Amino acid sequence: MVEDMNQVDVKALKVGETVKGTVTKVEEKQVLVEVANSKLDGIIPISELANLHIEKASDVIEVGTEIEAKVTKVEDEVLVLSKRAVDAEKAWEDLETKLSTGEVFEAVVKEIVKGGLVVDIGVRGFIPASLVETRFVDDFAGYQDQTLTVKVVELDKEKNRVILSHRAVIEAELAEKKENVLNSLKVGQVLEGSIQRLTDFGAFVDVGGVDGLVHISQLSHTRVEKPSDVVEEGQTVTVKVLSVDKENGRVSLSIKDTLEGPWAHVSSKLRQGDVVEGTVKRLVSFGAFVEVLPGVEGLVHISHISNKHIGTPHEVLTEGEKVTVKVLDVNEEERRISLSIRDLEEEKEQEDYGDYQLKEESKGFQLGDMIGDQLKKLK
Repeated sequence: MVEDMNQVDVKALKVGETVKGTVTKVEEKQVLVEVANSKLDGIIPISELANLHIEKASDVIEVGTEIEAKVTKVEDEVLVLSKRAVDAEKAWEDLETKLSTGEVFEAVVKEIVKGGLVVDIGVRGFIPASLVETRFVDDFAGYQDQTLTVKVVELDKEKNRVILSHRAVIEAELAEKKENVLNSLKVGQVLEGSIQRLTDFGAFVDVGGVDGLVHISQLSHTRVEKPSDVVEEGQTVTVKVLSVDKENGRVSLSIKDTLEGPWAHVSSKLRQGDVVEGTVKRLVSFGAFVEVLPGVEGLVHISHISNKHIGTPHEVLTEGEKVTVKVLDVNEEERRISLSIRDLEEEKEQEDYGDYQLKEESKGFQLGDMIGDQLKKLK
């Protein structure tokens, strides 16, 4: 009676129906299956095992595996089945759901072809070269058999076209990371970063996934002609957060504010009475600003520029000129240094005058001696 029922079941099977079974034998080019509720065995040709080309059946299936397959042909003693057809139907339903939800899932790279990567996800999935990474990849050899996280970006069942993107996953992760970093950054915060690239107007520094700009004016306490003069790509630097624009994803940073200023310890470097060389940086109506240390300027008041009366500093000084000055006063707290050129001129005049007096006195002494000697001879 059981045999009769099984025979009825077998006769009821039609092409296109889906059956369940267990793999009983794996040969090189086909797989034998014990079909549930049937006395007939099933055969799955190697071409119907997977959506991608395989060399031997044992590469994708093993004895004891429970499978679902679609009947493609009913013969007297065997059922010809297709596991690939069932996998494809399930895959298309699953992929449509993933496309609508934007779900991220894993796929193993099975082939490297011209223009991208091929994965088996129940159907043949293709990752174009431009959608593999956020950067340019010259050689994809290292991706063979690698597991990638991907998203579905395009589906066309009629053309059997499935386009996936690993790049979209990376970009989404970076965007989330950037948002978290932006939310964590606080004005005044000091942290370390890595210089990513240099431009004419400054340097972009990566601070945990966000590139912040250090404007050229914030690179150093001294004037910088071009960023490459003081920093280089790849360099680790300490920066201070000046501002955070979460809406536009912009961060302003400063290296200068983390460095000891040029005025630090000035009072130990310059003392009252010191004579130093400096460079005239600016001329104003009331005097001249002279740089005496890198980034440190002192004022030579117009009354201390010359020992002669002048109407404006421009009469005797030019910007960029090297001058020798005397330190009159140093106020580190208020960042003020008073300098004098006149005092040095007066000291030089006094020194010259003193030398002249000595010479004259010496001459007078010699003349007196000569007169005395002559008087002695006359006597």
